[in-house]
Amino acid sequence: MNQALLDKIESEHYRKEPAVFNVGDSVRVHTKVVEGDKERIQIFDGVVIGRRGHGLNSTFTVRRISYGEGVERVFPVHSPRVDKVEVERHGSVRRAKLTYLRKRLGKGATTVKEKEHHAVAKA
Repeated sequence: MNQALLDKIESEHYRKEPAVFNVGDSVRVHTKVVEGDKERIQIFDGVVIGRRGHGLNSTFTVRRISYGEGVERVFPVHSPRVDKVEVERHGSVRRAKLTYLRKRLGKGATTVKEKEHHAVAKA
């Protein structure tokens, strides 16, 4: 098939307002969960340890420590089940994938250096 045709078909399913976040950010992901005939919002918060894919197939991985165990979830960026992604803190990292956080324990497994915002002095 023609790639332009595939891109046009996929573009209808993209998220209207894309979530702006990067690897290393602390985020709260609001997901829609169906239980029986009811639907509710469940929040998963943690550090984004990786992004992958392109276009409609792009995903991101969020890691958190829950009751002493590391828990990771992979979310599709353009899924209708992902209601919204809130950025709590912007992290400053030098890597595209933060898999080294899996080996860390305690506070070292959850903290990423916060991005510094420098105020520009006007002369």
